[in-house]
Amino acid sequence: MSDQLRLALRRYAAVWAVSALLTAAAFTSVCAAAPATLLNATTSEPRAFGYLVGDLVSRTVTLHAPDGLTLDEASLPQPGARGKALELRSVARSSGAEAGGRRIELTLEYQVFLSPAQTRTLETPSFTLRFVGQPRTQEIRIDAWPVTVSPLTPVEVSPRRGLGDLQPDTPPPLIDTAPGLHRLIAFGAVLLLLAGYLAHVYLGLPWWVRRHRPFTLAWRELRGRPASAGLPRREAFVRLHAAFNRSAGEVVFAQGIDRFLTAQPRFEHLRADMVSFFEQSQREFFAQAGHVDSDLAWLIQFCRRCRDAERGAA
Repeated sequence: MSDQLRLALRRYAAVWAVSALLTAAAFTSVCAAAPATLLNATTSEPRAFGYLVGDLVSRTVTLHAPDGLTLDEASLPQPGARGKALELRSVARSSGAEAGGRRIELTLEYQVFLSPAQTRTLETPSFTLRFVGQPRTQEIRIDAWPVTVSPLTPVEVSPRRGLGDLQPDTPPPLIDTAPGLHRLIAFGAVLLLLAGYLAHVYLGLPWWVRRHRPFTLAWRELRGRPASAGLPRREAFVRLHAAFNRSAGEVVFAQGIDRFLTAQPRFEHLRADMVSFFEQSQREFFAQAGHVDSDLAWLIQFCRRCRDAERGAA
């Protein structure tokens, strides 16, 4: 073959190669500019091995939807599904426009809730996404993906001490009980003080007041006195007058009986005895010498009746 023929063939081959490249580039440009007409999906798969209980598995699904189709939200997988080995924790979605349609990206995050005794292969659940719109409703299936989960510890453990099935009991840590004991003692002291205060208010004071009522003191001093004339009888009058004065908070005379009974109506049933007492007292201290008709026994009984009325008894 002559050199001229070889040169011509080389030129022809070069022209043909350039034409083929230009044709391919033009075809690619036209295809890129052409709108997407078919629904399709691609997935970015996680590694299929090396997972333990508690690990997170993330899977990304990229959808290319032509114009006129809209993703049906109800067809998206829902987080939850408690009790399964792989639990869907969240579904994140992002979308953006592209030539001839929209690009939708779903990021599904699963968590491993299984700790098998031996290495076990699980699968992320498959699901079907539905798109509604024109020219018709379409569905696309996202297949399952295998995930291998390993046990936390091997089945057969070395029999060396500390690695067997049964372990020696760990002694409980010692707790310093001194602060608690001190608080208990402090609380006990406060409780005793409060109990003493309540006993003083509700038991001691009422008892002391009952024991030191005016007529109670007078009755305690007069009972057992011999029923004889003279100083003991006059002393009974003095004690009773002192009891009336202390009970009323002022000096009580015969003309003040009504005011005394108005202030202390529990003595009302003793009105006649009180009138008789003040009359006898008038004769005892201001009558002529030798004129004595007071009965000491009656005075003592009158003092007892006043004490009973003072205490609220009949």
